[in-house]
Amino acid sequence: MNDKPSGGHLEQEARLTWVPLNRMRINPDAQRAFSLSWATELASAFSLEGMGTLTVNQRGEWWHVIDGQHRVAALKTWLGDGNWNEQVVECRAYKELTDEQEAQLFLRLNDRLRTASFDEFRVAVKAGRETESEVDRLVREGGLVISRAKGGISATGTLMRVYRRGGPEVLARTLAVIRQAYGEAGFESAVIDGVGLFLQRYSAQISDDKVTAKLSGAAGGALGLINRANQLRLQTGSHRSQCIAAAVVDIVNRGSGGRKLPSWWRAEPNPDNL
Repeated sequence: MNDKPSGGHLEQEARLTWVPLNRMRINPDAQRAFSLSWATELASAFSLEGMGTLTVNQRGEWWHVIDGQHRVAALKTWLGDGNWNEQVVECRAYKELTDEQEAQLFLRLNDRLRTASFDEFRVAVKAGRETESEVDRLVREGGLVISRAKGGISATGTLMRVYRRGGPEVLARTLAVIRQAYGEAGFESAVIDGVGLFLQRYSAQISDDKVTAKLSGAAGGALGLINRANQLRLQTGSHRSQCIAAAVVDIVNRGSGGRKLPSWWRAEPNPDNL
């Protein structure tokens, strides 16, 4: 799909083709999650002229919709149950793209759109993008899974931020500390971000095991940490993730003999410049 043309005519690989609606399928690994409310809204004010051109990929006798799954659903609703099954629609059609190529094409076509972070991350992993794939690997190696389902982590934007700010080691340690201290309840976006900030700054001064023990032994668990951070936010007006990090410092220092960690607010500047 990326070969440069050698002749004088610039020609795209896709061809305009009439595609039967009843031969279209959705590849969930190369798409954002389907939104029934969005498809219904499109159907309520549907027009053929405003639909634009769908992008599909032919595999055998089936056509995978790469760009336009909500427009396809809206078109079917507009045509009605008894009418859409025999209809064909003109599409930009590719042939025999792999799952990875479909995912890559989806990302390129949707760079101009506001794609939800979770869906964009999931498709980027399928497309083999290096950073997203590395983050996904670190999560799985930590015995966790990226998912919106119960027990999964859905804060993919935060995972990416911790990774880009502190690298793979900080992200892996952040996931391990939260999992051991709080379990599933700890994988909220601000907690991941704040614990990541804490570990990035204080790793040379305290072991992860001690941090885990302090957090797991503090009253209220993850909710107690969040409540303390909310109090600090009211007092300081600082970003929520910074307040989580500051609350972790307070919990670690509580009841500790000997040398304590410097206050979050007095330590070196925040590496995220928040």
